[in-house]
Amino acid sequence: MRNLIRRLRAALTGDAGMSTAEYAVGTLAAVAFATTLYAVVTSGSVEEALTGIIQRGLQGAGT
Repeated sequence: MRNLIRRLRAALTGDAGMSTAEYAVGTLAAVAFATTLYAVVTSGSVEEALTGIIQRGLQGAGT
C-alpha cells in the first residue's frame, strides 16, 4: 500500500510535460514560423519557381 501511495504522489507532483506558459511560448513560436514560411512561399520569385516546377511536372506526366 505504501508503494502505491509513493507512486501516486510521484505521478501527481512530477515535472513531466510542459506547463501552460511553455505551451504558450511553443504556440507563439509555431505561429511566428508559419507566418515567416507563408511570407516566403507567397513571395513573387518563390511562387514563380514553384509554379514552374509544378508545370514541368504536369507536362512530364502527360507524355
